[in-house]
Amino acid sequence: MAVRRIAFVLSLSILLTLAATVAGLYAPFDTRPPLAEAQNVPVLRWGSRGEAVRTLQWRLQQWGYYTGAIDGVYGAKTYDAVVRFQRQNGVYPVDGVVGAATWRALGLLNAVSGGGQSAPVSAPAASYVSTNDQLELLARVVAAEAEGEPFAGQVGVAAVVLNRVQHPGFPNTLTGVIYQPHAFESVSNGLIWRRTPSEEAIRAAQSALNGWDPTYGSIFFWNPSKPVSSWIWSRPIVVRIGNHVFAR
Repeated sequence: MAVRRIAFVLSLSILLTLAATVAGLYAPFDTRPPLAEAQNVPVLRWGSRGEAVRTLQWRLQQWGYYTGAIDGVYGAKTYDAVVRFQRQNGVYPVDGVVGAATWRALGLLNAVSGGGQSAPVSAPAASYVSTNDQLELLARVVAAEAEGEPFAGQVGVAAVVLNRVQHPGFPNTLTGVIYQPHAFESVSNGLIWRRTPSEEAIRAAQSALNGWDPTYGSIFFWNPSKPVSSWIWSRPIVVRIGNHVFAR
């Protein structure tokens, strides 16, 4: 009797194994690539440069992991911030490499996917920031460059940034224009990150994004009472709003 039971159990085990094998052979193949491969995202590591690195630094700074300059250079401080972010948020492996998993944890996967760029990142072929992030970044420029100005003057500063995005003489993305070397004093001296945008600055940025341009297409602005390059006075002035003049 015991021998029969053992034989029955063995036979049942063999039948179950065969059934599983057959099911596996005839099951439809899952041809979907892993998420990290499916998402066409920039992969950043030590030595990477460019707009995607600036976006990475910006988000890490927003969330308190990064205290360095938003300079688009992936160096020691950026690496340390990425590793700390990965470790504290359960992103593995904790290796300082920013791929799909890290972008997802940063809430930027959809924003950066589709760029088709891997490190080193160079030409700004995509904006790499979501609509909400664009609004916040533009509002930061307004707060840093036009605090205390009339509302129309604040909108004017935001409009100049947006006009530059459309102008062939400037980078073709919002972040590219804002981070262009020496383009805005507040970016160069870090004030853009030290000053929190007011509700008015946010409304001014939103108004410009909605299409209001009180500068009529201007691509420059400056305060005539402050020292500026003599070259800037060669630009045709369009309008003056508050303490700023706006020119093309």
